[in-house]
Amino acid sequence: MTIHWYGIMIALAFLAGLWTATLRARRENIPAERIADVVLWLMVGSIIGARVVYVTTYWQEEFAGQPIAEIFAVWHGGLVYYGGLIGGVVGGIAYMLLKKMPIWKTADVLAPSIALGSFFGRMGCLLNGCCYGRPTDLPWAITFTNPLAHDLSGTPLNVPLHPTEIYDGVLNLALYAFLTWLFRRKKFDGQIFATYLICYAILRSVVEHYRGDYSGLHYHLGLTPAQWISVPMFIIGLALAAILSRRTEVKQT
Repeated sequence: MTIHWYGIMIALAFLAGLWTATLRARRENIPAERIADVVLWLMVGSIIGARVVYVTTYWQEEFAGQPIAEIFAVWHGGLVYYGGLIGGVVGGIAYMLLKKMPIWKTADVLAPSIALGSFFGRMGCLLNGCCYGRPTDLPWAITFTNPLAHDLSGTPLNVPLHPTEIYDGVLNLALYAFLTWLFRRKKFDGQIFATYLICYAILRSVVEHYRGDYSGLHYHLGLTPAQWISVPMFIIGLALAAILSRRTEVKQT
């Protein structure tokens, strides 16, 4: 029986995110069951968004002429994080509006858990062999040898590569710790979510520099698709922080 470790790590990502978000929700007086419902909507939205963006990005290389079943085979890997973030945000906001939940308070509760979930997701990428790095002779390079990784993700075999999955995972774990610390000291609703957008845009752009799984078709003006998405994400984070902090100051005066 084949064990799909990528799918297992994605499941762990959602479970860890739900558990830690539920603990933070108590500080904001948000019922745990509401957080569980939001996470369910986030999960559905993020998987759909992540797969749609991946299939769109790699259509020519991987999916043109493939059967429909292969296009939806997410257990083999093939999820784009930014697509998942956008899809998850849309799904989460839809539920929060439906249930009249406080959007920015809830976003602050969830933001650190998104970073934690990304850690597990990147470990899934490492086990799957996807999202691999460029060749390097650095002492901490990793080498993939399983032919299945090459078959599923085009991973170069027997070549020392930058461990970009580990870079991204460790940075997300550090971001989770920072956001958890900041959550207890936040000054306005939405601060943690805005900080997440700003910090993740930076760390993702740095890690992208070492990625080796993009073909020339994916670079535009020297930047990867994720780096291009990081630009508006960074700006949106800054704008949210400025607008929401000012709104809080006005309410307090």
